[in-house]
Amino acid sequence: MTPVYTASITSQVTGVVTAVNYTEGEIVNKGDSLTDIDSRPYEATLLQAQGTLERDENVLAQAQMDLERYQAAWARNAVAKQILDDQDKVVHQDEGTVKFDQGVVQYDQVQVDYCHIKAPIAGRVGLRLVDPGNLVTANSGNSGNPLVVITQLQPITVIFTIPEDSLGAVQEQLRKDAKLSVEALDRSAQTTLASGELLALDNQIDTTTGTVKVRASFPNGDNALFPNQFVNVRLLVQTLKGVTLIPSAAIQQNGQVSFVYVIKDGVAHVQNVTPGDTDKGRSQVDGINPGDVIANSSFDKLQDNSKVLISAGGAPGAQAGASPHAGHSPHAHHSPRADDSGN
Repeated sequence: MTPVYTASITSQVTGVVTAVNYTEGEIVNKGDSLTDIDSRPYEATLLQAQGTLERDENVLAQAQMDLERYQAAWARNAVAKQILDDQDKVVHQDEGTVKFDQGVVQYDQVQVDYCHIKAPIAGRVGLRLVDPGNLVTANSGNSGNPLVVITQLQPITVIFTIPEDSLGAVQEQLRKDAKLSVEALDRSAQTTLASGELLALDNQIDTTTGTVKVRASFPNGDNALFPNQFVNVRLLVQTLKGVTLIPSAAIQQNGQVSFVYVIKDGVAHVQNVTPGDTDKGRSQVDGINPGDVIANSSFDKLQDNSKVLISAGGAPGAQAGASPHAGHSPHAHHSPRADDSGN
């Protein structure tokens, strides 16, 4: 499992940590206060910059008043043009000084804001990595020492691989703007933890493995999925409707030919079939009809036209026993017509 966003929070100013405002492992929202650093030195520098700006703003205002007086005197031919032009340039110089002072104030204000670190994303915070009273330095994260790490849990994504032979079927569905569902299962692949949908394909195939990376997204509203957790993934590419399903174990191979033993009137007949997709121990096949009885065990004792005896046994409601030899009862299976089968 891979978080959509992971933020390693570092200090952008040097100072002493005065407060840690989060609890280890809690969920925080974007903008929540995380850590405070002593801001008094930066506030003092900001105050100096604000004073310089205020002084220079008044110098500019005085220069502008003088310019207006010279303009009025020039209109009455009471002042030389050179004096008017000089005063105009003095105003522009003072305007530049004020802009410089405004930049200094903004920079110092940012430094003060850096002393109050807030969460840039919503997510779960990790264990506390710094305590109040410790001195932190600017950009200390470059040395591998962040103040705190936040991982986004909702949504969360998983990166897995699919064979390149399956890539065409997946791309065909994506071209149709289909929403492909994905299930995340636990390590034993027995319990479904969450359901999501395919998000993106990687842009190249890994030539060493013949696979392509895929990312799927899960809402994870109940936080069942955890960053870096190992999961098994099932991607549903398409749903086959109206197909005939049989147990995969019932399909036998003779070279490149697939076949099953169909039992009719107490006799086993070899019936060639064309297997299709397989899912959860069942295979979609062409070549037999719904309701046909097929053997699914003791194939070493079965052959074409073997006489068998159907006995009461096997899977409830679907299977019966078949015996080509006395005292031996392999199972038989009725092949159903499936309403739909996921692949």
